[in-house]
Amino acid sequence: MKLKVCITALEFPPDVGGVGESVHRIAQMLIQLGYEVHVVVFRAIFREEREKALAGEYRRAGCQTSEQNGVIVHRLHPAIRSSIAKEQDYLSDLYDQLSILQRRYRFDLLHAFFINEMGFLTTLLGKENGVPVINSVRGADLHKHIFSPPQQSQITWTLANSAWTTFVSRDLMKRARALVPEIESRSSAFWNSIAPIAFDQLPIPALVDQLHGTVIGSVGSFRDKKGVEYLLDACQTLGDLDFTLLFVGDFVGKESDYWQQELHASGLADRVLITGKISRAEALAYLPHMDIFAIPSIHDGCPNALLEAMLAARAIVGTHVDAIGEILEDGVNGFVINPFSSIELADAIQRLSQQPDLRQQLGIAARNKVLTQLAPAVEQQQWQQVYDQVLHAAKPLKLHV
Repeated sequence: MKLKVCITALEFPPDVGGVGESVHRIAQMLIQLGYEVHVVVFRAIFREEREKALAGEYRRAGCQTSEQNGVIVHRLHPAIRSSIAKEQDYLSDLYDQLSILQRRYRFDLLHAFFINEMGFLTTLLGKENGVPVINSVRGADLHKHIFSPPQQSQITWTLANSAWTTFVSRDLMKRARALVPEIESRSSAFWNSIAPIAFDQLPIPALVDQLHGTVIGSVGSFRDKKGVEYLLDACQTLGDLDFTLLFVGDFVGKESDYWQQELHASGLADRVLITGKISRAEALAYLPHMDIFAIPSIHDGCPNALLEAMLAARAIVGTHVDAIGEILEDGVNGFVINPFSSIELADAIQRLSQQPDLRQQLGIAARNKVLTQLAPAVEQQQWQQVYDQVLHAAKPLKLHV
């Protein structure tokens, strides 16, 4: 009989986002390893529920179950009963639905992605039902949410009560071990993986005819952690260089006014192209048209965009933070600079803009690394070791990149 695994996550395809992509990839790996995989999807931000309540649109709590590529997906929705409902009302509903699923399927292992939203509910369910829990820290949960006093105690409790905790960078693991030292013997850090991409099979992107000069590009959902201010500052110092600054994606809604201000103040409006939200296929299609891929993040977990740029053999400039600074080797497969430094960023861009042979050399080295050290088979083996450790209580593992 197959062991049953329940993964909890805030997104899953067709939802757009790096966590959803990672959960989908890992779920497929676990199916290949012989597990029955369930994914439970819910959010702990209830903006939509509050808007519906104010509009007089009420509903019962619900769960929609479907199958996607062999994964049993349960999408949970809390009840909408009142326009003055508090966060705890919604979370209580979601926990009750998780409990119903546990009674129905009797999961052998629970695995939460994003420790402060998913982790607390999932770990509480595991502790109350005698089921081991793995928590996977992705980035913002320890880089930002730990500074929220109401969330801090839940985060540290969840870390302390996890059977195992995984991290996508050593920086994240270091912070977690500083907060809860006793997790050192039951935690590990390893990178995301990525499958090869046939870039020549992708559609021609819509704005390609508007690109000119040296194309400096970045991909993502642009927000505070991405270090975009420093990229704008760096590009202001490039002098007579003919370039296009290409943002593939869009700026997050809650910060849009700030970024409009920054873009206007930069004086680069006639050199900046912003695609807005587009499909992953179209976003990938822009990568071969970039001469330099810039990822000047302040913190960033293990961003899929970095791995995609490596697969596209781009010359990359990244910062010494999280997995970016662990995967990239300065002068070997990219340039690695200090975060918050527009001067270092400008110097790296200038150097790469003037040396096409160096761009090609760094890009090829980046692609070779991602195809070997960040291949799905490598990550699958790491997950198998963690699952074996948790399910069979083997000796503690030392899984570090």
